[in-house]
Amino acid sequence: MQTLLGFDFGLQRIGVATGQVITGTATALGTIKARDGQPDWKIISELMQTWQPDALVVGLPRHDDGTDAEITGSVRRFIRQLEGRYRLPVHTMDERLSSRAAREQLNNRDDPDSAKGIDAIAACIILQDWLEAGNRNT
Repeated sequence: MQTLLGFDFGLQRIGVATGQVITGTATALGTIKARDGQPDWKIISELMQTWQPDALVVGLPRHDDGTDAEITGSVRRFIRQLEGRYRLPVHTMDERLSSRAAREQLNNRDDPDSAKGIDAIAACIILQDWLEAGNRNT
């Protein structure tokens, strides 16, 4: 496994990041619009073609006590759809603090208008956390 795509799923927007196992780093790519929780599969397919990932990582939302959040069911459906469409392993990463960390990163930038958006940054944080957690070989 070399290249990964990471996703921060939302009902209106999906953040996307790419990562490399060899370097252990992730980079925010951008945001995909979703309509009523339905991703733009054409754009996701284009990303798959461009990046040729070996696996995918999706943030799994949980409450502070570890129980599923309201959106967790939709995220699990998105994971099943990714698995079915692209026949790649899909790993999950706890995303409890990723949106808060993304907001902090965005607020600390000198030029927030040039940022790729909070959802892409959250996807990057999710993917980076997965890499740092030692999940490189799973």
